[in-house]
Amino acid sequence: MFNQSAVRVRAGSKTDRGGNTVPDWSHPDRLTVTGLNIQPNSQSEGVDEQRDAVITGYRVQSTEGTAPDIKATDRIEWNSQTFEVDGEVATWPDLFTDTPHHIEFAMVRATG
Repeated sequence: MFNQSAVRVRAGSKTDRGGNTVPDWSHPDRLTVTGLNIQPNSQSEGVDEQRDAVITGYRVQSTEGTAPDIKATDRIEWNSQTFEVDGEVATWPDLFTDTPHHIEFAMVRATG
């Protein structure tokens, strides 16, 4: 069940012309994360005169006893596609200790 892996992609940072720190995706940090369970979560379609939009979502859960370094600002490469982490990453505590039991998060990909 926890036999899938994905690559966490995290932007570096740079200073723009206004002196603000902004994400820099030109040389991202990559981390292969194993022991994941990735399942379909949601899919929606939006149609208007300008475009046909499809949003595909997955729910990701790490194996028991792990808390991979994934943040809401990261991207996830999986199944030859790039997804955005959708919302905050939830850390589930172990019932009897103060350590993480596992993490869960949603990831989405919009096309169209």
